[in-house]
Amino acid sequence: MNVLVINCGSSSLKFQLINSDTEAVLAKGLCERIGIDGRLTYQPAGGDKKTEDKAMPTHTEAIQFVIDALTDAERGVVGSLEEIGAVGHRLVHGGEKFACSVVITDEVLAAMEECNDLAPLHNPANLIGVDACKKLMPNTPMVGVFDTAFHQTMPEKAYMYGLPSEYYDKYKVRRYGFHGTSHSFVSKRTAEILGASYDNLKTIVCHLGNGASICAVENGKSVDTSMGLTPLEGLVMGTRSGDIDPAILEFLAKKEDMDITALMNMLNKKSGVQGMSGLTSDFRDLWAGAEAGNKHAQTALDVFCYRVAKYVGSYVAAMNGVDAIAFTAGIGENDGGVRERVCKYLGYLGIEIDADANKARGEEVMISTPDSKVKVLVVPTNEELAIARETVALV
Repeated sequence: MNVLVINCGSSSLKFQLINSDTEAVLAKGLCERIGIDGRLTYQPAGGDKKTEDKAMPTHTEAIQFVIDALTDAERGVVGSLEEIGAVGHRLVHGGEKFACSVVITDEVLAAMEECNDLAPLHNPANLIGVDACKKLMPNTPMVGVFDTAFHQTMPEKAYMYGLPSEYYDKYKVRRYGFHGTSHSFVSKRTAEILGASYDNLKTIVCHLGNGASICAVENGKSVDTSMGLTPLEGLVMGTRSGDIDPAILEFLAKKEDMDITALMNMLNKKSGVQGMSGLTSDFRDLWAGAEAGNKHAQTALDVFCYRVAKYVGSYVAAMNGVDAIAFTAGIGENDGGVRERVCKYLGYLGIEIDADANKARGEEVMISTPDSKVKVLVVPTNEELAIARETVALV
C-alpha cells in the first residue's frame, strides 16, 4: 500500500509518499507560504529536487498541487489517486482524549477541536490539512497520529503539576509531552538493535533537535518526558528557554515593561542557545564560536549538555535503572561533541564511549564500548515512516 504522510503547519505542508511494503520513500516535498503566495518543492525518489512558485491561497490548493505532482505523467510516481491507499496525518495535541493513533472520523475531528486551546498554533493547522485532504480524497481512509499519544501511559505522579487541582479539573492542565512518535520509533528500534524484548527494557531517548525532549521508556511505555503542557518546558532548546523559575516572568515584566504576549514570544523564539549565545540556534556555528573564544557560545553549549545530562540522570532514578540511552534527531544524530559531553556526566552508570564510533554522523551506530554497563546508541528517527506504519496498522 502507498501511504501519503502529511505534516501540516499554519503556512506549510510537508509530505512523503511511502510504499508500506518496502518502506521506501517514493517521493517527498514541501508546500510553503500557503496563504501568502505559495511555493512547491517536490522530489521523486532518484530524481532531482524541483521548486516552483504556485498560488496557494489555502491548504486545499496545496494538497491539490501535491496530488498533481505525485500523479504527473513525467515526474509523478503513481498513475492515479487510486494508487494512494491511505493518508497518515501528524497531529500535535490529542490531550487526554487520544492514547493511540485513530482512524479519522467526524467524532475524532470534533474531539480534536476541543484540544485546540492546548496547542493553538498547531492543532487548527493540522485540522485544516485533514479537511483539505477530505475534500480532495473523500474515499481515501485517513489516520491521525498524535505527538502526545505515546505519553498517555505516564503515571499521575509524573504528569501532575504542583498547582491547585481545580486547574486540572477545569482545564486539564498537566504534562502531556511531545515528540511521542519519535520516542516510540527510536525506543522500539533500540530494542531491535540490542536483540532485547521491548517489554523488558529501560531506555532513555534523547530527541535533540531545534526542539528537544527526553523520554523515559520502561517496558515499552513512556513513564516520563521533559516537555509539558506545551513544548516549552524541559531542556534548553534552539530558541526555547526550557525550565525556568516562573517568577522570572514577573521580574522581567516589571523591569522591561513586557506583557504576556511579549514574554511568551521571548521564551519561545528569543531564548535557548540562540538567546544565550547571542549568535544562532545552529550548533555548528556555536561550536565554531566557542572554539574562537566566544564565551557566550561556550556557556550555551555547557548549559545545553548539562541540562540533558541532568534529565537523563533523573530518569535513571525514575526507572530505578537504565539499560540503554539513544540519541536521535538533528543534534543527537550528528553532533558527537554534544553526545560526548553529555556522557561524561554519566560515568557513574559505568558508561564508556568509543571515541571513533562517536564520530559517526546521521547513521545507526553503537557508540558505547563492549565493556560499557549501559549501551549508548545513535538511532536516526523517522517520524514519517512511523506514521505510515501506524496508518497501515489501522486501515
